[in-house]
Amino acid sequence: MPRDPVCGNYVDADTAYKREMEGVTYHFCSADCADEFEVNYEEYLDVEEQRSAKEQ
Repeated sequence: MPRDPVCGNYVDADTAYKREMEGVTYHFCSADCADEFEVNYEEYLDVEEQRSAKEQ
């Protein structure tokens, strides 16, 4: 199940809120999170990398 990189919530892969950046599809729980991601894309990539490293 994908995780919203902005708020950290798990979301359904069929969510209507998706953005593709650099060949990767990101899933969001809301339009607000998707829009925030677009504005601060690089910041959230760092957070997502840290979150993934902790889960491994």
